[in-house]
Amino acid sequence: MKRLKRISVVLMTLAMLFSATACGGSTGESEDSGNTAEVSDAGSGGETGGSNELTVYTAFPEAEVAYYFNAFEEATGIHVNSLRLSAGEMLTRVAAEKDNPQASLMFGGSTDNYIAASNQGLLEAYQSPELSNTPENYLDPDGVWNPIYVGAIAFACNRDWFAEQGYDYPTSWDDLLDPKYENMIIMAHPATSGTAYTVLATLIQLKGEDAVWDYLAELDKNMSQYTKSGSAAPNGVALGEAAIALTFSHDGLQPTTEGYPIELSFPTDGTGYEVGAMALIKGGPADEQENAKAFIDFMCSAEGQNLYAENNSFRVPTNTEATVADGLVTLDSVAVIDYDAVWAAEHKDEFVAQFEANIASSENLE
Repeated sequence: MKRLKRISVVLMTLAMLFSATACGGSTGESEDSGNTAEVSDAGSGGETGGSNELTVYTAFPEAEVAYYFNAFEEATGIHVNSLRLSAGEMLTRVAAEKDNPQASLMFGGSTDNYIAASNQGLLEAYQSPELSNTPENYLDPDGVWNPIYVGAIAFACNRDWFAEQGYDYPTSWDDLLDPKYENMIIMAHPATSGTAYTVLATLIQLKGEDAVWDYLAELDKNMSQYTKSGSAAPNGVALGEAAIALTFSHDGLQPTTEGYPIELSFPTDGTGYEVGAMALIKGGPADEQENAKAFIDFMCSAEGQNLYAENNSFRVPTNTEATVADGLVTLDSVAVIDYDAVWAAEHKDEFVAQFEANIASSENLE
């Protein structure tokens, strides 16, 4: 049964990709980006200047990120070659390539990953001058990564399923433990997904480092499956293969652009959030460095972040001059906790290992 659900989610993801690519909208998950050129052995020894190329690892969904790359190329003439990975996979790949980096930028995903990457010496400090319109509480105090959007953890609910069952949407974390949700909750795995790690770190902050594992063991009884990437989870809800996805609000709403019956609920006892970011990879291809900075500047600007509304991405911009689309879930409209991204990054390996040992393995994820 779970195998069939996984296949359905993959098929739905592909359908959304083709549909969104055709109409210029957003999409779900896939491994490689629509602007993908397989990353070559470029290394860091190239000559500076003269390149019209940029190599990017990205955690954004494919068709969504293609919209941003195409707008940047139209504005600058710089062509972006990209590889789409989950946020966790992106960090792992950059770490594995530390001695011979193949890309210039990490683009998208929570600051937890960027703090961890910075702590490992994987990133080059660069702060865009376009950050002058970004609230100070979103900024990196160490001046390494650049914030570009925010979003809260939500319960993405299948409206039709809840209507058929006559249930109200869950409004607390403990609501998710109700046996009526057996095999009806879906989320990504924190070993591979920045979204899922934010969920895990949020629950640890709320429940405590000891009690959280008992909670997660109970929650696991209601889990349909763990996916590789965070935005794949709401696709399962869109298909009706699960009733609730634990995901970021922007990813949870994405399937609604294709007419799928998803509505959001938020835990009133507190929820975490992400500040999405981008940063230079230390030692990336030398002839792309100015292009990489130009792309960071573009995505930190109001012009770049206006693309979120144009592209129906449901992301909340960090630039206060950018357009905030109608109906977006802003952080001040939900009960967000004082999420400690630095603490979460410092303990990531420890907490993920405990999740693997006590709750669920990350082997054979789809």
